[in-house]
Amino acid sequence: MKLSIRHTSRYVFDAPVRGVVQNQRLFPALCGSQRVLQWSVNTPGATKGACFRDSAGDWVETVSIRGPVKTVEVQVTGEVETTDTAGVLRDHAEQVVPSVYLRSTRQTAADAALQALTHEALEPAGTQPLARAHALAGAVAEAIAYKPGETEAHTTAAEALSGGIGVCQDHAHALIACAHVADIPARYVTGYLQADADGQVHEASHAWAELFVEDLGWVGFDPANQCCPDERYVRLGSGYDAQDAAPIRGLVQGGTPAEHLEVEVTVSRHQQQQQ
Repeated sequence: MKLSIRHTSRYVFDAPVRGVVQNQRLFPALCGSQRVLQWSVNTPGATKGACFRDSAGDWVETVSIRGPVKTVEVQVTGEVETTDTAGVLRDHAEQVVPSVYLRSTRQTAADAALQALTHEALEPAGTQPLARAHALAGAVAEAIAYKPGETEAHTTAAEALSGGIGVCQDHAHALIACAHVADIPARYVTGYLQADADGQVHEASHAWAELFVEDLGWVGFDPANQCCPDERYVRLGSGYDAQDAAPIRGLVQGGTPAEHLEVEVTVSRHQQQQQ
């Protein structure tokens, strides 16, 4: 499948700042499930700095904007050809050993309820590693109903489970927490999903989790959609949680004015755009 992507992030400050520095992980991963046909990341007024591939295999670019700065806009456009690999991450070069991703953060820490959910899910799953991973993903999908606007960026996995509602970020955090209880390395993944056939504007980019499954390697699970990533998905990068894996991380120089973020993401099949 060929997917066309348009992603705009607009940061608006209440008062001008002296400058802004950003780390941008907005470039599709090099892996067997996707091939970049064309890709552009543009930050008007910015100067590009260091560019490198980190130990997790993600491409990072640093940009800076000299002030006074009132608005920063990051424009992403591109086309990616995708293949369904049943969620298995293939041909992805990275130097991090899977055991690194047994580390929990504030957002992925497991409380008693998450531990109980894990044990209940695994009891009938047996010992087969892939079956155990699917059981955890299914348990999270059942325990946390998808409902936008009810949780915040800082909501933890434990809080999402307690409330019983959340979005893809909360599902990913909860699945990572459960995987850690089961001693399974797990990480947070950011990317895009072609969720609407008409290619309408989405609220934000998508997120899911990858679990390290013996004999298969990293396998993606999206509890929010109750599936493994297929040809509708484009993978960007990964991290311990949403904050660590954020496609854009920035530093503001000069004051701490309130910041407002507007995000628009459109993912559509290339064939539809040609009609």
